[in-house]
Amino acid sequence: MSWSATVITLMPEMYPGPLGHSLIGDALARDLWKLNLIHLRDYGVGIHQKVDDTPYGGGAGMVIKPDVADAAINVAKEQMPSAQLIHFSPRGERLSQPLLRELTQTPVILFCGRYEALDERVLEKHQPREVSLGDFVLTGGDIPAFALIDGVVRLLPGVIGNHDSTGEESFGDGDYAQLLEYPHYTKPALWEGRPVPEILTGGHHANIQKWRLERAREITKARRPDLQVNKE
Repeated sequence: MSWSATVITLMPEMYPGPLGHSLIGDALARDLWKLNLIHLRDYGVGIHQKVDDTPYGGGAGMVIKPDVADAAINVAKEQMPSAQLIHFSPRGERLSQPLLRELTQTPVILFCGRYEALDERVLEKHQPREVSLGDFVLTGGDIPAFALIDGVVRLLPGVIGNHDSTGEESFGDGDYAQLLEYPHYTKPALWEGRPVPEILTGGHHANIQKWRLERAREITKARRPDLQVNKE
């Protein structure tokens, strides 16, 4: 059974968007994963299908109504009872490679909010996993949804030709689990007076692997010391 993502959104016209191109789009065409869309507006209230209202207590912005969000989430859960519900929010846990790997094992329901916020009572009832791209704010959850889906799908079997290649990239496996990726080079061997490091042209696999691991550790120490790099 292929992995699936159900997206609850006010902007269904944005999809598949970037998810319809390159390796991810090819995997979608080959049915290696499925994309289901639920238009939040379909569950809006009244003739104008209202989905938001002013916040109690005052303040800027509008809040997505609890009855509207709840109805859409319930439909998604009926369609996919085993799915992990995710709500994108700046106060959520940081999206990470370990989380992406974890999500390859379960279908997901992605609630893409808009406006100022989602009524807190919906979060209390449904207990979604709240996820953030980082310490910044976007206009809605659709861009984070693209990022999460892309990150999960590329880890699925059959999507990337050489699946082992993901093990030595940033946040890979084994020694590379907490490292940023080492530098890469290709032909020509000399470009604008800059040569490819000699060790990469010598054909000694063990020395190349050692060099790559050392460079990965150096780069991570310089750029992301918070990752607690092994020094050995």
